[in-house]
Amino acid sequence: MTPHNTGPTGYGAIGAAGPTTSPEEGGFWRKFIAGNLGLLLVAGSEFFFAFMHLSVKILNSIDTPVSTFELIFVRMVITYAFCLIYMVSTGVSDPILGPKGVRLALFYRGLGGSIGLYGIYYSLQYLSLSDATVLTFLSPMCTAIAGAIFLGEHLRLSQLVASFFSLFGVVLIARPPGLFGDSLDQSPTDDGITPAQRLIAVGMAMIGVLGATLAFTSLRAVGKRAHTMHSMVSFAGQSIILSGAGMVLTGSTFVIPTKLSWLAMLVMIGVFGFVAQILLTMGLQRETAGRGTMAVYTQIVFATILQKVFLKTTPPFLSVVGTMIILSSALYTALNKVKVDSTITAVPEVDEAQRLLPHSEGTIDERN
Repeated sequence: MTPHNTGPTGYGAIGAAGPTTSPEEGGFWRKFIAGNLGLLLVAGSEFFFAFMHLSVKILNSIDTPVSTFELIFVRMVITYAFCLIYMVSTGVSDPILGPKGVRLALFYRGLGGSIGLYGIYYSLQYLSLSDATVLTFLSPMCTAIAGAIFLGEHLRLSQLVASFFSLFGVVLIARPPGLFGDSLDQSPTDDGITPAQRLIAVGMAMIGVLGATLAFTSLRAVGKRAHTMHSMVSFAGQSIILSGAGMVLTGSTFVIPTKLSWLAMLVMIGVFGFVAQILLTMGLQRETAGRGTMAVYTQIVFATILQKVFLKTTPPFLSVVGTMIILSSALYTALNKVKVDSTITAVPEVDEAQRLLPHSEGTIDERN
């Protein structure tokens, strides 16, 4: 396996793999875990991400509902605190603003990430857990196009074709009344969501995809010149500022859930988000690109199971078809790239925004 490149600034990996016991020294389960540790860590992170999104959806529907701005604010305050504690305790330099030379790119990363987070959290009010989750898989394909336009990266025809099919999947999930014969004043469905609300939610999710695309493209420009935690601090810090301002401007009341279970969910959003991030980074440091990508997409499986168990809902047939189209297109793009570029043997350290990035030619460019 290619050694981890810390880059010119010497920023290392989080929880980098050390010496491990040989699989031959243990039984079946020890061999299994040793041979699939990275895969299991990534899958575990996606489970925590799915559970975090479930908590967001539940808190959006309680009486009184917790606003999207408050959910983002609480999650990112916890994430920001954990990141700073880690960076100070491990001696990472420039913990607040990041290294000179990449601060503007880190700013755009935080801004885009904040928009992307708002998009998915808002859409969770009106879309099923699985529908909202699968729409986030559009971001890597949008990033490939943005990378070709702004960073001069190579764009393959297969990526454009996959993007076209993915848009068709989005239409099936959104089911706009003009195309599917419904009227905007149609009575609400069993879950109380009207077609108009669903369409707006998909639109907000797509705005979130554009925000995530800005974050992903900025991360391309940053490359390895900043620590993973610098990216997370920028993301969390700007999310705190924007969500706090959003609460003030919209007159949103800061809701403290009355039930202990709801209050626990509010805290879990921040804790689970940070734990998922660490597991993801550790897993992708130990896993090949192809297997790591496949593990990332387990989130849609977890989301579907969680919504069935906790929300007692099953996605409509058209949503299932749209999900399969988007998922297949995303997997094809990612795995086809891995097959073409056989020189990539491992994924560099990444954060939540980077985990679905389609790999560029060779290693990430270190721009001075």
